Amino acid sequence: MSTIFINLNKRRISARREESIEKIEHPSNKNHKMGKEKQQKHQNKVAQQQQQRSAAEEATAKKQCKLGLDVAKAENYSEWYSQLIVKAEMIEYYDVSGCYVIRPWAYSVWEHIQSFFDSEIKKLGVKNCYFPMFVSEAALEREKTHVADFAPEVAWVTKAGNADLANPIAIRPTSETVMYPSFAKWCKSHRDLPLKLNQWCNVVRWEFKHPTPFLRTREFLWQEGHTAYATKEEAETEVFDILNLYARVYTDLLAIPVVKGRKSEKEKFAGADFTTSVEAYVPVNGRGIQGATSHHLGQNFSKMFDIAYASETKGQAEFVYQNSWGLSTRSIGAMVMIHGDDNGLVLPPRVADIQVIVIPVGITVKTTEADRNELENKVEVIVKTLKEAHGVRAVADVRNNVSPGWKFNHWEIKGVPIRLELGPKDLAKQQAIAVIRHSGQKLPMPLADLGNDIKRTLDTIHDEMYKKVEQIRDENMVVCLDWDDLAPQLAKKRVVLSPFCGLPKCETAIKDATVREEAADLGVSLMGAKTLCIPLEQPKDVELPEKCINPNCSHAAQFFALFGRSY
Repeated sequence: MSTIFINLNKRRISARREESIEKIEHPSNKNHKMGKEKQQKHQNKVAQQQQQRSAAEEATAKKQCKLGLDVAKAENYSEWYSQLIVKAEMIEYYDVSGCYVIRPWAYSVWEHIQSFFDSEIKKLGVKNCYFPMFVSEAALEREKTHVADFAPEVAWVTKAGNADLANPIAIRPTSETVMYPSFAKWCKSHRDLPLKLNQWCNVVRWEFKHPTPFLRTREFLWQEGHTAYATKEEAETEVFDILNLYARVYTDLLAIPVVKGRKSEKEKFAGADFTTSVEAYVPVNGRGIQGATSHHLGQNFSKMFDIAYASETKGQAEFVYQNSWGLSTRSIGAMVMIHGDDNGLVLPPRVADIQVIVIPVGITVKTTEADRNELENKVEVIVKTLKEAHGVRAVADVRNNVSPGWKFNHWEIKGVPIRLELGPKDLAKQQAIAVIRHSGQKLPMPLADLGNDIKRTLDTIHDEMYKKVEQIRDENMVVCLDWDDLAPQLAKKRVVLSPFCGLPKCETAIKDATVREEAADLGVSLMGAKTLCIPLEQPKDVELPEKCINPNCSHAAQFFALFGRSY
């Protein structure tokens, strides 16, 4: 209501201004008796006052509507993030701590990720399914190591109405123990393999460490794939096929460069033979963020859940080799953190629900009804052509109860990649003005080839966003061979490639030694360096030293590991 009230008042003020100008220009007005020079001077003064009032009212409207962010990203990152996700209409807070309403503007990003990834895994023969969200205590207890890893985060249902349940039921923190009893029933013969299933679902992990929307929440959405193979080689091949798809989600959709790698023994998924991941870099605080994981489980779970098949060649039962892999709505948080700026969200074009917002401009009280209709009709034609002929997700904002300036601010904070402005003067020139969200650049575009220009520009925007982040990431990912230089590099908000032995005890020692206070950073107070991953592509220009980076470690370095502070 306040927005309408503000703008209705604004329209009435504008009408009064117009009436005032008409009185000045009317022959019956006493100003008509002035000399031409005095009259012109008076009119200039009135026009200047009118312009000042207009600017002041725009600022007042923006302030009262609270459209913009009132904190800079670099000054107070935590507050910036909290304001952005609310003002960009991505999140609504909920009365259960750690749980959030994902609004349509954010959920649409997830839908574009779903659409891409789902179509790609189906090409690999993966089928979608759905398993219950509840898991029995007995099923969880079958895998002690797995349970120990998740035990503090498991939420339990202990009552039905007022009655206590005879056996508590857990809400899935992940679905290995939910799905694998069924796998044991379905994998009886070599003809039943490979079994490739995926589900899009929610999971609950009762985090108590400063929940943050998208990044650390007690309930989140994800996909989890679970597969079974007859041979280890087939299973391991799939692990890296999926890892490559996850990398494409980030590079091809979210315009975020990632490092593909294996997790250390300390950081790998409990119950896995090995874990692979994609890791992104957040420039504002120099942290790494895990983007997705793909695990090779070996025969660990198949032996626990008796998932065995009759071998075609050996004539006896063989345990299957399994994988599991997952990508969550944390990816949306990574996108917000990495691309967002002081003006709000910046959406990569390929996940933007609205890629182009078309806004008619230059309409005043002097604009005739015919000219207004012609302009608005042309806007609708442009939108229809972009959508139907070029596959561009375009929308027209022809609301007449808010000003063009208000619309500009509204769509800017929501991160729409292109704002297309069309006014009477533009129409006369047969052009529109494209304003690029991520750079602020203004480009005149001929209407005759507008669709092709827009499509090319959307691809250019994606490439420019990617290259900008990649350049910053590369400048802040450094090789560090000297222990005394490790902590200073981390303090400069960098991630470092250092020689590492790979032993869990050594990694714990490195983390403990690099712990320092982190102030005002999404609520995390203490953070030491850990291995983000062991990059699949090792540094080419630096020879691996013989010794681990840890001065107290006597073991030989096995590889370069990527160390950093992380989410």
